[in-house]
Amino acid sequence: MKTTGALLWEPGTNSGWSVEEIEIDPPERREVMVKLAASGICHSDQHLDDGVIPLPWAPVLGGHEGAGVVTEVGPEVHDLEVGDHVVLSFLPSCGKCRMCVSGRSNMCELGAGVLAGVAPDGTHRVHARDKGVGCMSFLGTFAPYVCAPVDAVVKIDEDIPLDKAALIGCGVPTGWGSSVYGADMQLGDTVVVVGIGGVGINAVQGARHKGAKNIIAIDPVPFKQQKAREFGATHSVSNYDQAAELVQQMTNGQGADRVILTVGVMHGDLLEPAQAMTRRGGVIVMTSAAPVLQRDVQIDLFTFAMSGKRLQGTLYGSTNSRNDIPLLCELYRTGRLELDGLITRTYRLEDINQAFADMQKGLNLRGVIMYD
Repeated sequence: MKTTGALLWEPGTNSGWSVEEIEIDPPERREVMVKLAASGICHSDQHLDDGVIPLPWAPVLGGHEGAGVVTEVGPEVHDLEVGDHVVLSFLPSCGKCRMCVSGRSNMCELGAGVLAGVAPDGTHRVHARDKGVGCMSFLGTFAPYVCAPVDAVVKIDEDIPLDKAALIGCGVPTGWGSSVYGADMQLGDTVVVVGIGGVGINAVQGARHKGAKNIIAIDPVPFKQQKAREFGATHSVSNYDQAAELVQQMTNGQGADRVILTVGVMHGDLLEPAQAMTRRGGVIVMTSAAPVLQRDVQIDLFTFAMSGKRLQGTLYGSTNSRNDIPLLCELYRTGRLELDGLITRTYRLEDINQAFADMQKGLNLRGVIMYD
């Protein structure tokens, strides 16, 4: 199949995306073809371009957040059929490895290979300029069709709008799960969310679902501060100092129960003010991606150890896609999860570089590419 896709030919150079003709092969064993309705614009794809996530191969077809309708099924596909509405999970889960069977499918051994530059069987499904193309997260949603492994495809009910469902492939569960699962949040907690983008805004929603008493959102962009309050934050401020002052007042100087880091890029100097704001025995959740080669971190190790705090890394919000994608759809259906307001602007695929520029300027909670 010939179609159009957005490619990076020189990852890590900020060269931007090239929208051009690609060819997608039919689905092989345990794969399906999906016609997409929409794809989200996520920082993780930007990190392929700016080098925060380095790739030793090229070209890459970006995009890992999408939803659509199955149009073709390959051999040995038993639980999906043509016409099914599906969400694509940016981390596949095989259901058989040690992590999956122990309930931690976000750490699936198959998912560990999503940046390998080939499909799970070691070959390419996408080609451009007579070259094999690696697909972000085995997917590549910056094209109107995706040939996806069934381990990354979750069926949903047909009444869920597909443009909204696309966001449940990455940003929504990553942020929501950071609060609901990663933070081990308790009823009545005081919570600080640092960075209000497509992930942080859903950490706010997750904190609200868990019954947090105080939810303080930190972001330098006034638009995002306003949106945080609309999505459930009790307070929103522009920097750590302002948040620390609020926390002191709210907790009688004890500190926040949970601090969740969802900034666009995690740098080492952001950790110390987060731990300084956290109470004894509290939890700091680090969701943000950091530069792969970063090793320097500033933190008061003595205080951290003596106060019994926990630094918790979380991937995909520690969610289980087979369980949590349908759950999030149900929460949306019943009005307990806001998805419509997450989409700030929509774009054509041809305007993808503008979409990323708007994201970098802080203009969107989530920009979304819409397909016909």
